[in-house]
Amino acid sequence: MKKVLVVGATGLIGQTVADTLAQEHEVVRSSRNDGERADMSDPASVRALFERVGPVDAVVSCAGAVPFKPLTGLAAADYEAAVQEKVLGQVNLVTEGLAHVRDGGSFTLISGVLSREPIATGAAASLANGAVESFVMAAATELPRGIRINVVSPSVLAEAEAYHPFFPGYPQVPAAEVARAYVRSVAGVETGKTFYV
Repeated sequence: MKKVLVVGATGLIGQTVADTLAQEHEVVRSSRNDGERADMSDPASVRALFERVGPVDAVVSCAGAVPFKPLTGLAAADYEAAVQEKVLGQVNLVTEGLAHVRDGGSFTLISGVLSREPIATGAAASLANGAVESFVMAAATELPRGIRINVVSPSVLAEAEAYHPFFPGYPQVPAAEVARAYVRSVAGVETGKTFYV
């Protein structure tokens, strides 16, 4: 049994991932407003989270908001928000969490289908998702003590019906299938991978 910290555990993906992992592991749930509260965009908040939780075997991220606007409506502040929330927030989990993840442990981050397929209003999300995937690829080559890192990149969720009109013709994946990709990352041996779901 592993001790797994799930960040973003109150969202649809996060709840499903935490519940799925809890079938086999000890799960510590974290979000901005519930459980072990933390704001992953704030390094001090992340540092305090790890100090409270103590050593873990795996850190799982299911968090990272990005703005959706037409390209001509995106300002520098929108791109900065996408990078701060989804990219640097998850980087903070790795940099601050590294000292708290046991030897042979793992990090699993989240990106999304927009790293490889476009939609209208999705430029900031595409930027952030691609950056997360590139970070994981590179970080995997330098993590010490046998620690692994992967990223899960889901398509639009079947349960997230309000988003379906924005993803015309895209495969809709159940949250349970996304959760299986997280299990593969936490319990498996792969590193530096993007698991497309």
